[in-house]
Amino acid sequence: MSEAAPDPTALADLLAGDVAHHLHPFTDPRELRRRAPRMIVRGEGVRIWDAQGHEILDAMSGLWCVGLGHGRRDLADAAHQQLRRLAYYNTFFHTTTPQAAELARELTALAPGDMDRVFFTEGGSTANDTMVRMVRRYWELQGQPRRRVLIARRNGYHGSTLAAASLGGMADMHAQGGLPLPDFEHIEQPHQLALGLPGETGQEFALRAAGWLEQRIADIGPERVAAFVMEPVQGAGGVIVPPAGYAREIQRICRRHDVLLVSDEVICGFGRLGHWFGCQHPHIDIQPDLITFAKGVTSGYLPLGGVLVGRRVGDALALHGGEFEHGFTYSGHPACCAVALAALRALRTEGVLEHVRERAQQRLHAGFAGLARHPLAGDAAGLGMTAALMLWRDKARREPFPAEAQVGLRCREACFDAGVVMRAVGSRMIVAPPLVSTESEIDEMCRRIGLALDRTRDGLRADGWL
Repeated sequence: MSEAAPDPTALADLLAGDVAHHLHPFTDPRELRRRAPRMIVRGEGVRIWDAQGHEILDAMSGLWCVGLGHGRRDLADAAHQQLRRLAYYNTFFHTTTPQAAELARELTALAPGDMDRVFFTEGGSTANDTMVRMVRRYWELQGQPRRRVLIARRNGYHGSTLAAASLGGMADMHAQGGLPLPDFEHIEQPHQLALGLPGETGQEFALRAAGWLEQRIADIGPERVAAFVMEPVQGAGGVIVPPAGYAREIQRICRRHDVLLVSDEVICGFGRLGHWFGCQHPHIDIQPDLITFAKGVTSGYLPLGGVLVGRRVGDALALHGGEFEHGFTYSGHPACCAVALAALRALRTEGVLEHVRERAQQRLHAGFAGLARHPLAGDAAGLGMTAALMLWRDKARREPFPAEAQVGLRCREACFDAGVVMRAVGSRMIVAPPLVSTESEIDEMCRRIGLALDRTRDGLRADGWL
């Protein structure tokens, strides 16, 4: 057992209290009563340890965010030093802090195109809520207040607050609480494996999928459409990588109809795709009007998010808009900004983006190509430090498992037992390892996933699913 782990009696008491009092996100509390949660107590590099002392490769970077790995002294020191100097002050009422001012300058220098302003939030959900407010305010200032509709994609994820969840295209989220709110619309995702036609090339599918946006704009009326919002790679939706040319065609359609284009970089930003922002990857290659970000900007060590704003929208808000009636207590929190500055410094000085582009992503995708030869798995996909596999009941016939087989959840648990974190999205298994993962660590991750696939197959056979 690691030195940070509680003793067995204390652990049992902590877990009982957690189950009794802690409502977990995206979790059925009844499941926690049936099977207590794992307690994670320590992290170092690409590894975490649970309270029983099991070492686990964190192939999901926490929740897509710990790009620089666990246990970084430099990031912890940045937080500690700032908390001792000035733990908190707000950025309301004509005040700022050195850390917020410096981070704003750093981020706008890294951002593509003419993005020269940033609004800070506490995370990705509030970044996307802020973006919605900004977009609608922009069109009001242009004398076009009817432009209120934001279009996004089915199975896209943009957060859990009311506006962000409405913007996202997750059906299960929409089924609770009367979502989506009015003036949020969705088109199909560019997922050729699920939606491609027989014999259709990637280029043909890219144009057809982008055409769904043009058709929806026409149906709604261009004079009512404010923005289209897309993730460069749909992360929580299952690592859905659009075919080459799709994003550029989306941009052409937005420009043609004078619709703002927003890149949600909460997952893809800060090196996940080997570039500062996912929209800069050659496979995506777009210039959005706004970028939302969070997660990797601090490597997950403290919560921080924001919206990067291009000159078109930024000038309207800053020079002609008057007071922007929006903000958060923790907008530009000095300790969070200090950690972000340290994370950006590490990404730059340690050559992390170059490591992703030149070594890590090739090793990851080669490893997943090998895993796709497993009898249970196929159709490896990914971009940068993301990767996915489909689980098939009959790979040759493309026969999926029925939902009641719970194949993804079985595989996720088998992965934990094999010492690796892998996430299930239906029958699709995904990873997003820390950007600093070495080639040998990626190899070990894939080896453990292979063991988990074997165990999953054995369990499915025993239960009559194979």
